[in-house]
Amino acid sequence: MSFDRLGVIGGGAWGTALAQVGASGGGDVLLWAREPEVVEAVNSRHENSVFLAGSQLDPAVRATGGLADLAECDAWLVVTPAQHMRAVLEAAPKCGRPLILCSKGIEERSGALLHRVATEASPGAPIAVLSGPTFAHEVATGLPTAVTLAAEDPLLAEALRDRISRPTFRIYLSDDVAGAEIGGAVKNVLAIACGVVDGKGLGQNARAALIARGFAEMTRFGLANGAKRETLAGLSGLGDLVLTCSSTSSRNFSLGKGIGEGRSPTELMSDRKTVAEGAFTAPVLARLAEKMGIDMPVVAAVDKLLSARANVDQVLQELLARPPRPEVH
Repeated sequence: MSFDRLGVIGGGAWGTALAQVGASGGGDVLLWAREPEVVEAVNSRHENSVFLAGSQLDPAVRATGGLADLAECDAWLVVTPAQHMRAVLEAAPKCGRPLILCSKGIEERSGALLHRVATEASPGAPIAVLSGPTFAHEVATGLPTAVTLAAEDPLLAEALRDRISRPTFRIYLSDDVAGAEIGGAVKNVLAIACGVVDGKGLGQNARAALIARGFAEMTRFGLANGAKRETLAGLSGLGDLVLTCSSTSSRNFSLGKGIGEGRSPTELMSDRKTVAEGAFTAPVLARLAEKMGIDMPVVAAVDKLLSARANVDQVLQELLARPPRPEVH
């Protein structure tokens, strides 16, 4: 398999950073962006000042506003917001190209993981999932990180790894597609909770405890949905969870921090030009957990906060009043 020319679907910060990674080894990358100003800036000035200001892009990254142009590419990195992935893939040319899903979330209306959405929207296309601890601005500037690339076809996974991997962008392979996706989706919701802890001034002890108990929720949900425990404890699960639960560079953590400081979720989300995906994942995750009988109190608390069914003090009182139980529960 050869993937000389990569297409990147989504001109936000993460899509642009991945385009830079794909071009840094000397390969051509075509970046599809919905915003004409992004296309113009990438092609004329080699930058994305709208979503990734301050990062100079490799001239091998070219941009387009036409999805049909992606037919020229050998594989597509799909980096659209999770709730728009189905519509974008349905509008894209049906070429059977491998799809590397780089977004994190669960489709709200169907409750489906994104690899199932992609399979329905692009029948016959081979699917892989790329996930891990990755702030876009750090990746774009070449700071080191490591990620999981999950695919059921080991030959596809190896070929994609060889095309995308760099010394500072290490790729570890897995065959656990569901596990890689579940880690990335659940951690966004937990990052909102950790942001609330920070904004409310509850201290570092509380945040550490919340990360640990949140990871227990991630593990329960993942195992119930076919994920492997070792995947959830790896880069796409625990690794990404630790990163996004500890920095305002995380959009989800920043959203939670604002809520903890007393601002309304509606106000905070209306101010954003980028998506805090956990805000869309929380209600569907809470719904799925309740339907499956999976205990996820932190996720349920975030859902209540975002829907204004409870305020921060009320959800804290509910969480702290839970009866004691064995840690492994």
